[in-house]
Amino acid sequence: MTDASTHPAPRSFGSPVADAVAALVGPIVSDLELEIYDLEFSGGVVRVEVDTPPGQESGVSLDKIALITRLLGRELDHNDPVPGRYTLEVSSPGLERNLRRAEHYQREVGKTVSLRLHTAIDGARRFQGILAAATPQEITVHILPEGKRAEARSITIDIANIDRAKTVFVWAAAPKPGSPEARKAAELEAQFAALEANGSDDSDESDDEFEDDFETKHSDTANTEATAS
Repeated sequence: MTDASTHPAPRSFGSPVADAVAALVGPIVSDLELEIYDLEFSGGVVRVEVDTPPGQESGVSLDKIALITRLLGRELDHNDPVPGRYTLEVSSPGLERNLRRAEHYQREVGKTVSLRLHTAIDGARRFQGILAAATPQEITVHILPEGKRAEARSITIDIANIDRAKTVFVWAAAPKPGSPEARKAAELEAQFAALEANGSDDSDESDDEFEDDFETKHSDTANTEATAS
């Protein structure tokens, strides 16, 4: 049986059903060295977003998404925490991710964000700027100047006053053809392609072995709990 002490305590996601689902998916994503980014149950849909821990490069493979979906689906069938018929959706947040919780803002400090407020500040309800700081109660955003007379400024916003928020992916300008930056990028791309080609023969087999071991571990856990009950 999986030792609960090795997994972080589940956070509250706003409803008993969502919290029950979080308790089931938490150990699964933790064993994959991932974490729950967001989770909600609304309109008969269980939406689970998973991501790498803060400080690591974002991105979850489709294979891991499929594995989590399969394992969580089995746990939901076994424990039945969701009333009635439902649809399970598992995904990663993506480049432009919704910010709904205080910890979302805290992990995205330094990025460009777009905000829509419930109550206007200085006559405006929409802002875009750099997320400079975040606490459990409020955030500070550096607003970039727009127009000749505008000046850069910082505003502090209560998280409770935010209606919608998301990160904004800023596209970097491509290096000019023939420039040192372009040549370096081409060299790195060739190196990555060579590494992928050398490792492709063994990757499918190792992934299959990992999934078999992982599913066996969680299957044994479910069977042990069923026997104990």
